[in-house]
Parts: sequence; C-alpha cells; structure tokens
Amino acid sequence: MCLAVPMEIKSISNNVAQVEVGGVANEVRLELIDEEPKVGDFVIVHAGFALRRLDREEGLETIKLFEEGLNLELT
Repeated sequence: MCLAVPMEIKSISNNVAQVEVGGVANEVRLELIDEEPKVGDFVIVHAGFALRRLDREEGLETIKLFEEGLNLELT
C-alpha cells in the first residue's frame, strides 16, 4: 500500500519545491500538477512528485485527519 502525504511548500525554484511536514523536509517535482502552486500551499506528495495542490485550509484539515486517523503528530 502507498500513502501520499500532504506537505507544505516552503520555497519553489525551477519547478522543484522544498516541502515540509512534521519537521520532515523534502524536495518534490511539480510537473504533474495542473494548478501552479505557491509558497504556503500544500501539495499531496508521493515518490518525489506533487500530485495535487491544496490550498492552505484544505492542507491543514487533511493533516488533522492524518493525525487523528493514524494517531500521529505532524504539526
């Protein structure tokens, strides 16, 4: 089973975003999403690629659901 994780965009350069959630940072490619993301947006990340852009409110709500469902602390 694979799990795609919502991560917050901290910076963007040349179609690569620096993202972070729960103290874990990573780089992800942005070519697969149609909507142009901006710093502060969230993206659903899987295998080094952003699959979908989420606005900030939707991203925070999704993380809250992850925390509740998996008994984690990501914020």
